[in-house]
Amino acid sequence: MNKHVHFWSVSACAKKSNEFFAVRFSIFDGYAHEGYAHEGTNNTHTNADSQSLTETGVYARTAQDLLGGLNAHQLEAVQYEGPALLIGAGAGSGKTRVLTRRIAWALTQWRAYPSQILAITFTNKAAAEMKERLGSLIGPVAQKMWVSTFHSACVRILRRHGESIGLKSGFTIYDTADCQRLVNLIAGELNIDTKRYTPRSILGAISDYKNQLIGWREALAHAASDYAPGKRGQHIANLGNKEEVFAVSYAEYQHRLKVANSVDFDDLLVRTVELFRTDMQALEFYRKRFSFIFVDEYQDTNHAQYVLIRLLASKELPDATPMVRPAWVTVVGDSDQSIYAFRGADISNILDFEKDFDNARTIMLEQNYRSTQKYFERCQCSDFSKFESHAKEIMD
Repeated sequence: MNKHVHFWSVSACAKKSNEFFAVRFSIFDGYAHEGYAHEGTNNTHTNADSQSLTETGVYARTAQDLLGGLNAHQLEAVQYEGPALLIGAGAGSGKTRVLTRRIAWALTQWRAYPSQILAITFTNKAAAEMKERLGSLIGPVAQKMWVSTFHSACVRILRRHGESIGLKSGFTIYDTADCQRLVNLIAGELNIDTKRYTPRSILGAISDYKNQLIGWREALAHAASDYAPGKRGQHIANLGNKEEVFAVSYAEYQHRLKVANSVDFDDLLVRTVELFRTDMQALEFYRKRFSFIFVDEYQDTNHAQYVLIRLLASKELPDATPMVRPAWVTVVGDSDQSIYAFRGADISNILDFEKDFDNARTIMLEQNYRSTQKYFERCQCSDFSKFESHAKEIMD
């Protein structure tokens, strides 16, 4: 790996990215400013901390401000300019620091607007931490940015555009207890033995269908094509057939959610994918909005999340918005640390990143700051060979 690191000046970065931003702004001029105060332009100061603000409402930062204290690989990852970047980062490698500085770099050196950033992570705690770190780098505007979990971002999208797929803006989100009650009700009406097929196992099967973007109609077509959800007097032909029980339960479950104008947690992803695949205006709206997409813990994404990112980045349905420049995508992950396999996480998403995104680059953050060399080597659960051709070198 090239050890030489180039420090791009502000003017050089801005010049290099002029074509990219000219295209974005000419298509959607003005919308990038939505929701962001611009009272603080150049040479104005906030009352709170007297930090100079740029015309985009973020703290003015020099390249050196953002690059100080980073090692060679971190420097390379923060500054890299290209349409797709995978940052391979194990525990203790400073990945959150790199990711937040890369976002700040896009805002301050490439002159992106805060509203053009979509930053996704997996927990509300991690999203709050990312916002806090960004706030120290770019100012209070970080609190208004789209920095959230997948599900929180999908809620915002569906509240605004969900009616085009039959979901009214005031929809209810069922929690686990609500879902279990609904499954118990369905099981009772269909004479399903809940000792043999527990509500938890039925919900698990439904979640698996959704994570793989298998709709209830498709599930029924394979297992119980004669069943029509919502009609009284029906029954499951073969209660000993697990696939049929799960498919019928799934169909009835989705029917009743629809009648109640409700969704469950998995539906937030599935219905957003449905929205983007069927409503080209909504898809164009968000493709125009988000010029830069950042995803943390990419190794934990499931198929639905993977498709969602590809839709936003114009990798799926690229011809739907021919005049929109595809977003630049940065993902951070470690194939050795996937912890959500039980929720459908697909490790191939990270392993195949360079195949899935044209002109992709991988940069490995190889130095561990939490552990000694000996302890780090002992605790690694594998040798990172899962990254195929990318060798992992642990620096002393």
